[in-house]
Amino acid sequence: MTTAKSFNACIQQAILDNWDADALTDYQGVTLQYHDVARKIEKIHILFENSHVEKGDKIAICGRNSAHWAVTFLATLTYGAVAVPVLHEFNAEQIHNIVNHSGARLLFAGDYIVKEISADAMPHLEGIVNLPDFSLHVSRSEKLTYAREHLNYMFGSKYPRAFRKEHVNYHVDDAEELALINYTSGTTGFSKGVMLPYRSLWSNVEVIRRRPGRFVKPGDNILSILPMAHMYGMAVEFLFGFCHGCHLFFLTRLPSPAIIAKAFAEIRPAIIIAVPLIIEKIIRKKVFPVIQNNRMRLLLAMPVVSKKVKEKICQQVYEAFGGRAYEVIVGGAPLSKEVEEFLLSIGFPVTLGYGTTECGPLISYCDHQEFVAGSCGRVIDRMEVQILSPDPEHVPGEIVTRGTNVMLGYYQDEVATAKVVDENGWYHTGDLGTMDSRQNVFIRGRIKNMLLGSNGQNIYPEEIEDKLNSMPLVAESIVVQQGEKLVALVYPDQDDKDGFTDEEMQGVMEQNRNDLNGQLPHYCQLSQIRLHDEEFQKTPKKSIKRYLYQNI
Repeated sequence: MTTAKSFNACIQQAILDNWDADALTDYQGVTLQYHDVARKIEKIHILFENSHVEKGDKIAICGRNSAHWAVTFLATLTYGAVAVPVLHEFNAEQIHNIVNHSGARLLFAGDYIVKEISADAMPHLEGIVNLPDFSLHVSRSEKLTYAREHLNYMFGSKYPRAFRKEHVNYHVDDAEELALINYTSGTTGFSKGVMLPYRSLWSNVEVIRRRPGRFVKPGDNILSILPMAHMYGMAVEFLFGFCHGCHLFFLTRLPSPAIIAKAFAEIRPAIIIAVPLIIEKIIRKKVFPVIQNNRMRLLLAMPVVSKKVKEKICQQVYEAFGGRAYEVIVGGAPLSKEVEEFLLSIGFPVTLGYGTTECGPLISYCDHQEFVAGSCGRVIDRMEVQILSPDPEHVPGEIVTRGTNVMLGYYQDEVATAKVVDENGWYHTGDLGTMDSRQNVFIRGRIKNMLLGSNGQNIYPEEIEDKLNSMPLVAESIVVQQGEKLVALVYPDQDDKDGFTDEEMQGVMEQNRNDLNGQLPHYCQLSQIRLHDEEFQKTPKKSIKRYLYQNI
């Protein structure tokens, strides 16, 4: 395994070392080999150069996972521009906010994204490029229009005798140089653009290459399930896989359990990066119904046969994930205790990691053979962790961390940055945890109000409440999480509710819920609105005491 000392050097080395190998495949679609990726990167570089895109300029990317999404991201960083990956699940208003706040010059957008967004709402954008074929959807620049129309001619003129390995020569990145801005939210007033330098991307990739990467070979298959605009999916699936010379497959559509199961069977990935929802659905739907009957319970209770039964069950579960994976790494949200205990009891190779967008994302992780039940792995290389507690092993305290992975700060928001990164460089995660003597990290709760969706998405209840509080008959509200669902508790406006029966009030709230959900991505939509009879208890600062209502 060749170790490069910078991120762009990793990308360049991967392309040169695997020139004729398969690199990126849109599932059941076209495959690009590493030399094809290099050619497309070079064409985008020519487009940038002739459109007068400068190093450090912002390039936004929004669409479902695809080979062209990956190519655009790699082209942006290897040119020296700053990538702004945008979750395709954000609605049009949120996408507009991110593009405007970041100051992006160009937006590369997926086919269904371009139908939803409005160029007029992004007045400073110079152009919108269609991700499927890199055609121009909108151009406000004569230089951009000319460059795109003459791109093939320009490429042929620059490389008249074919594009070869020796032509691959990428921007030499500095460790502290800004590589990307990843937004934790898309709503005005709540948006925070996490500025990640090249060192953070390089460090995250190196952690995975040095650990599970020892058991994953160049040319092995990896299935990309998680959104590449989310740092977990980007770093651990996409960037690691590409830098390691693997063959990445992108589903390019909504990853339903049925599609994922079919893809696992066909692609047989060498390693699986997943959120709890995927693992839990496979176990609960395909495994538990088989083993949770009286006969199987009896066999599992008999020491003589229990071991063989568990080995057989483990093999069946293993096959459900394709039958080749060295391990399954779960992150983004807590794994159900029931499912974790089951997988460990049958000897299944599962492990958990912990991280945040602000760390690009990894803070802790360990190999499944060293994994301690209930933990999120051990503190990774080049990172330090402290628990702000008088007894870090037994009394939970806030988890703080510093090291190579930590962000530069929040884009254009020094106040928010100062709140989470102290003068000694410690990033305050807002999570409660403990840590044992071997540096295994155990998450015990959350200080921050942020909720985690079952797919690992960040959910900010204040954003939902802000919209809900402006709706008919709502005085104040609080959004809580119950299992995988979000429920809003609403204290009605006392001045306006007179004359309404309870049934009519519920009807108004149901209409509010439908109207609100129409403004929100699917992962943070409300399943129910419940009426609360009394005004919510508050702190001296008039903030609702959220902890009082989490279990209602």
